[in-house]
Amino acid sequence: MNGILNINKPTGPTSHDVVSRVRRMAHQKRVGHAGTLDPAASGVLLVCLGNATRIVEYLVDGRKEYIATAEFGVETDTEDATGSVVSERDASGLTRADVLAILPQFRGLISQIPPMVSAVHHEGKRLYQIAREGRTVERESRQVEIYSLQMLGFTPGAHPTAKLEIECSKGTYIRTLCADIGKALGCGAHMAGLVRTAIGCFRETEAHSLETLETMASEDRLFEALISIDDALSHMPAVTVSIEDVALIRNGVKLPITRLLSHDEHHLELDHPLRIKSSDGELLAIGSLAENDGETVLKPEKVFAWSDAGL
Repeated sequence: MNGILNINKPTGPTSHDVVSRVRRMAHQKRVGHAGTLDPAASGVLLVCLGNATRIVEYLVDGRKEYIATAEFGVETDTEDATGSVVSERDASGLTRADVLAILPQFRGLISQIPPMVSAVHHEGKRLYQIAREGRTVERESRQVEIYSLQMLGFTPGAHPTAKLEIECSKGTYIRTLCADIGKALGCGAHMAGLVRTAIGCFRETEAHSLETLETMASEDRLFEALISIDDALSHMPAVTVSIEDVALIRNGVKLPITRLLSHDEHHLELDHPLRIKSSDGELLAIGSLAENDGETVLKPEKVFAWSDAGL
């Protein structure tokens, strides 16, 4: 069974817990997820089965969308509600207008310092492992992009909250975004709640609950929820090769771009991933265009065996 499940992860279980449940219901060992969600977060979690585990890197590169709740006046050591409070103050003077006025500073390209609870590597260890040892280390800032940042609601009080809708690039830490907004406002903040509403074209409104999937699996209908590898990568440009060239692609042979049956040079860029398909629509490989001795060639990079890309 090869394909992707769009799962609406509930709060509580880890992403690994969800993968374990899918392994059991699908009776399949080769299962992995694309883009971790913390236990306290809910929403879209993509789980790949079989040969779909080979395209995780392309799925996690997609834009992410979230709805986060920022609570002002309270800072924690994890920048979210699971951590210990390190600073608390009365932020009742904060208004909706104050938050709206500060948001433009956090749109576009911004720098973030990864939180100590992140999976970033530092001297052979992940930061969260170092944090468990009670240590804090210096971290280098990273540039991410916030494509959209809107406030959906504001609740006043001693610790007011704002509901934020965020569209961002891969690698954005929403907890850090909330904490940084609080710092800019002078009152501090932490992320009190998080829902991932989309990864690329996969949306929460189309996601299945674990209970629904387990029922489908018990009725031998789990395949109905599977999204094919080709459909999952539909955002990626595609080129078509002739029947005669299918075997060459499967053997990793580079083809001159002039031999392609169909392509649009105006929408294809060098070194950008694209789908390589046969004339009958079968996904053969993921590859890219490259320059080779002054000639543009199609280079297969991740080849699928017969029927690997199907369900």
